[in-house]
Amino acid sequence: MSASGVAAFDKTLQVTNTWLDDIMKQQGPDRQVAWHILGAVLHTIRDRLPADLSAHLAAQLPLLVRGAYYEQYEPSKQPMRLHSLDEFLTQVKEELAFTRPVDAKDAVQTVFGVLSHYLDPGQVAKVRESLPEDIRALWPDPHSRH
Repeated sequence: MSASGVAAFDKTLQVTNTWLDDIMKQQGPDRQVAWHILGAVLHTIRDRLPADLSAHLAAQLPLLVRGAYYEQYEPSKQPMRLHSLDEFLTQVKEELAFTRPVDAKDAVQTVFGVLSHYLDPGQVAKVRESLPEDIRALWPDPHSRH
């Protein structure tokens, strides 16, 4: 029998913890900070994407992460026009304002790497290609990771 009694819950906790472990390898051993980093970068990506592409990305996320992804989502305000890397990083910094100091660029690169590693390369490529070139430059080519 599963720990929670629901196999889907156990699976999403296991996968989410694997993602957080990967983030902690780059960002330090604080799981709570890793969770905030993941959420901040995902929210910033989400808010930059058209609703249909955002939904396709969400469908690839573990169930628990998908819930965090949609937290405070306002589809009528999307997509935000974050045209530059500086605007993108500022948005991430604002989301991380209540954690210990985190370098936003490093956080973005870490989460982009996790997404490239675990998600379907074709879906990651679509999301990556929708971003401005200077933001896209931080995201490793998903086809080279699989």
